[in-house]
Amino acid sequence: MLPGIAGLDNVMSAHSYEILDCRRSTWGITTGSPVYELVTEAALVTAPDFIVNVALNRNKETTGVFSGDLRAAHAAGVEYVKSVAMQRVPEPFDIVITTNSGYPLDRNLYQTVKGMCAAASVVKPGGAIIVAAQCVDGVPSGSSYQRLLEKSGTPEGAVKLISSPGFSALDQWQLQIQARVQLKAKVCLYSEGLSDEEIKNAMLTPCHDIEETLAALMVEHGPGAPICVLPEGP
Repeated sequence: MLPGIAGLDNVMSAHSYEILDCRRSTWGITTGSPVYELVTEAALVTAPDFIVNVALNRNKETTGVFSGDLRAAHAAGVEYVKSVAMQRVPEPFDIVITTNSGYPLDRNLYQTVKGMCAAASVVKPGGAIIVAAQCVDGVPSGSSYQRLLEKSGTPEGAVKLISSPGFSALDQWQLQIQARVQLKAKVCLYSEGLSDEEIKNAMLTPCHDIEETLAALMVEHGPGAPICVLPEGP
């Protein structure tokens, strides 16, 4: 329902700076997350009788089916997925290496922000994230997201732009999440589909060799720095 067939005004409201700025608007949180509550409210407007949700593994095989009342069935699915796809870590990591789960999820930089965001949940403030994403479709070029990146210049500039009174633009939500990640950690991007210039214009640090970048970060953070690897970030 939202954003599926909702009007643009509803979509913009659901992705507003205030909604996404909430600390509970993040991975692994449903109840109390303004994003989750808003989209659930939109679905309930239709008075659904019955839903069917499935859980998938990395091979896209169905591992669970959750059906019935919208809230109850979805909550059961959430608990199952949490048990098989998430795990607690004792403390944040200095360095996180991740991807955007490969094609087609990493077809552009816009989508790759999701992998960065997942990594940011377990990286230390001041740490580093290495993201590998092919980005065959580029940023994409000419998108509202690219224009916002160029207008922002820096993560701080992005936050100032998006949070200014009355500001509203398509794709601002992805820029906001990216800026939040970069204000926490350095982000290095390895991509075959983007030039160094495009990566730098997107406020990111180009990575030409993941092992070499990791070695340099180990010098910076110390040889004993803990490293996390998320093979399929989001």
